[in-house]
Amino acid sequence: MKQIRKYAAGLLVCLPLLFGGCRISYTLSGASIPDAAQTVSIAYFPNNATMVAPTLSATLTDALKDRFAGQTRLNLVTENGDLALEGEITNYVSAPTSISSDDYAIENKLTITVQVTFTNAIEPQWNFKRSFSGSANYNASVLLQTVESQLIEEIVAILVDDIFNACVSNW
Repeated sequence: MKQIRKYAAGLLVCLPLLFGGCRISYTLSGASIPDAAQTVSIAYFPNNATMVAPTLSATLTDALKDRFAGQTRLNLVTENGDLALEGEITNYVSAPTSISSDDYAIENKLTITVQVTFTNAIEPQWNFKRSFSGSANYNASVLLQTVESQLIEEIVAILVDDIFNACVSNW
């Protein structure tokens, strides 16, 4: 029994020495951020869509900042971050998705499209420029203005998830 305890104690002492050089970095959000990255900058996303919702730009920009500040170790800076996001809202459109037999809309869909440029100064191979779209359906008997703020909140959550994952989930 003493012999087993000696080997177990020796093993416990040696294991950290054997694997001390290995470093794996995980976060609860699933983010994979270079160790050297310390900052992130997120520029204001102007609304350049034909149809404009007055609060959309601020809502999207603030939600992106909140996500990066809350789910990464990065410090938010105003410009030239190690990771940088900029872009614009390029489309904001409501269109029917379901039509009744007498050609009336039953359901509409609000779609928001954002063009994003992501720059990773530490690992430039992860840079990209791409569009992200999110949408939500609503009853056609309701005016868009009545449900617009709720729909924007839902769609922005989808967009922020997609953009965040594209920027920091390199798997």
